[in-house]
Amino acid sequence: MSNITAAAPKSQKSFWENMKARKGQRILVIVLFMIVPLTLLAVFTYIPFFEMIRFSFYNMKYGGQEGTWVGINNYIEVFKRSECFKSLLVSVYYMGGAVIQLALALFFATMFVFHVKGRGFFKGAMFFPYLICGIAVGFIFKFFYARGFVLDSLLQMFGMNIEDIPYWLQDQSINNISLAATSVWRYTGQNMVLFLGAMMSVDTDLYEAASLDGANKWHQFLYIILPSIKSIVVLNLILSISGSLSAFEPPYVITNGTMGTGTYFVIMNRLAHENQKVGLACAMAIVLLAIIVICTVAQNLFFKYVFNDGTEDESKAAVRAKKRAAKAAGKTGSGKGGIS
Repeated sequence: MSNITAAAPKSQKSFWENMKARKGQRILVIVLFMIVPLTLLAVFTYIPFFEMIRFSFYNMKYGGQEGTWVGINNYIEVFKRSECFKSLLVSVYYMGGAVIQLALALFFATMFVFHVKGRGFFKGAMFFPYLICGIAVGFIFKFFYARGFVLDSLLQMFGMNIEDIPYWLQDQSINNISLAATSVWRYTGQNMVLFLGAMMSVDTDLYEAASLDGANKWHQFLYIILPSIKSIVVLNLILSISGSLSAFEPPYVITNGTMGTGTYFVIMNRLAHENQKVGLACAMAIVLLAIIVICTVAQNLFFKYVFNDGTEDESKAAVRAKKRAAKAAGKTGSGKGGIS
């Protein structure tokens, strides 16, 4: 008879024993901390989003009554309505304002990196507009641009005649520029702080070495600062241009979307709340989401191609040139082999 006995099966731990173990407690803490934010995210983001997609296939109004199924007719009507896509042209003004705002933010952030006197006060003063509610900003500029009020009074103090001053909010050749300027005023400080945070991570020894080599401030910005914060510049540009497509507060509060200032969001809000076309407004929201996604992907691909550095040692252009040279050399070598 063999002395080898069968090994006793390993007893499985119960659920509560696993929970009392260190690994189980760690999993339990992670799950408990994730429940609250995931629940809030689902209740206030994902469920309303899928409900909006469902509503876009119905002809419905506010009031809790289920509308009639219309399929993709709402989406067809979005593309048939000229006002919907004309409003996207208004976003071009806000895109131009976004580029100006980023250029100003980059300029001021660079100035503060080089230790300008009073930079603490100026940083706070420039960031303060971002802390103001967007609705309040709209009311501020509504009176700022009003005929005979703040801006007109300032221009008259500098000698301009009141008849020569345009109607900032009524003149359709300039009113969208005036509204885009409010976004520039509000968001320049925010982008400046983001740029400044990225610039502060650049090694200051590089500035000293560049100064010893005779580089001025412009050269330091062009060859040290800008390459170091390239990813932040691209990110801010993508977010600013995508946000320009969904501009809402300035035209809604200041002009209520009249006189050719209605953006896509203002038209969508008017259809939903004034005309009670909830299904059509939901379809507009889905179309806008698709446009923003397409624009974001296109921008990412564009900047990935433009700012691709190839390898750590060579730029992308140098890598392509080397490949072309190797390919040409291979063809030449094969040709010589054929002749011999």
